[in-house]
Amino acid sequence: MGDMDGSTNLGPRPPEAPLPRALEGTPLYVHLPFCAAKCHYCDFFSVPDEGQDLGGMVAAILREAEQRAPQRPRTLFLGGGTPSLLPASLLARLLDGLHELTGWRDSVVEATAECNPESLDRDKARAFLDLGVPRLSVGVQALDDEALRLFGRVHSAADSLRAVEAAQEAGVEELSVDLIYAWPGQTLESWIADLGTILGLGTHHLSAYNLTYEEDTRFKRWLDRGELSQAPEELELELFQAVRKATHDAGLEAYEVSNYSSSGYECAHNINYWHAGDYVGLGPGAVSKVGPVRAGAPRGIAPYLRWIEASGHATAWRDAPTAPTRLAEAWWLGLRLREGLSAQEALIRAGWHHSEDPSAPVVEELLGLGMLERVGERVRLSEAGIPVADAVAGRFLRELSEDTPTATGPGSAAS
Repeated sequence: MGDMDGSTNLGPRPPEAPLPRALEGTPLYVHLPFCAAKCHYCDFFSVPDEGQDLGGMVAAILREAEQRAPQRPRTLFLGGGTPSLLPASLLARLLDGLHELTGWRDSVVEATAECNPESLDRDKARAFLDLGVPRLSVGVQALDDEALRLFGRVHSAADSLRAVEAAQEAGVEELSVDLIYAWPGQTLESWIADLGTILGLGTHHLSAYNLTYEEDTRFKRWLDRGELSQAPEELELELFQAVRKATHDAGLEAYEVSNYSSSGYECAHNINYWHAGDYVGLGPGAVSKVGPVRAGAPRGIAPYLRWIEASGHATAWRDAPTAPTRLAEAWWLGLRLREGLSAQEALIRAGWHHSEDPSAPVVEELLGLGMLERVGERVRLSEAGIPVADAVAGRFLRELSEDTPTATGPGSAAS
């Protein structure tokens, strides 16, 4: 039976041993799991905020940070959930507390908070700026009210535009917008118009994700029951090509399969994921990677709080992927970036110490098929390979991986 927060009841057993404390400079992620409502497509751990003890969660995250947070992290990312739901007083308690424990304000090159339109106004944006978080990522998702209702969002298209404008009026320059495309009923014409509206606001970063139907979501259940129709592949490709053209015309570069930015506004925190770097995650459902080992906190409020209270950490699981799996994932993640990677970089990221490179035949096969291209010593997705990035990644995972693939960082499930 699950807890009332939707988690699997892990019972009174003690947590697994935590990972060793990460090196100074390791990126830090903080998962704040509360949302105004659970989106119908979302498989991240989150719960409605009504009736929840937000202050208690902040206190628990800070206690976990005492034991696990890296010193002087290079980047800080507040994700969720909806961090902007927290009142300014709790944001101050969290961010001031993290600074006392890690010194992040003196070390980060980037600090980001995810926000949703219903909880982002000029005062909240100003609070983030004053607390040292200049980069805001706004979950607009669509500019169609019917689509937003289908998604389970609690804001309207007009709310989204007001939130973006309020953040800009507050002085936020590092502003990113998230959009979803290929939702049931979407047309190419409406997508092009929505892109024009969003890019016309002058934001420096856009994330545009192809809708995926993840297990244990309402969307997947509706799809399986025939209550939703997935967009045709031909339309998905047209929508993908439209966002690449619109962003290019607006001066944003496609630096990753689903992410576009003005020069200098790329998301450094996420680039670390795609480089297969180490990171530390705090909060329920958060995942960490230190060296070759990964670990994650329980996807539930009650077990997380219980374990933090008892031991100061909440490690529900840990695993150590094999070297071939790490090599497959190095290619899978690295190829998502426009710059690609070299064979040597993939081997180093995987910690591969053998003389033979088992990924070389896969690379050569995909080069021969025209899915990859060489640029000097580096290999990257070709124009033909970019729209089918997941299929290219799947080739490495099938040929090399000895474990069940694990999504590492955002964007890994986007097409």
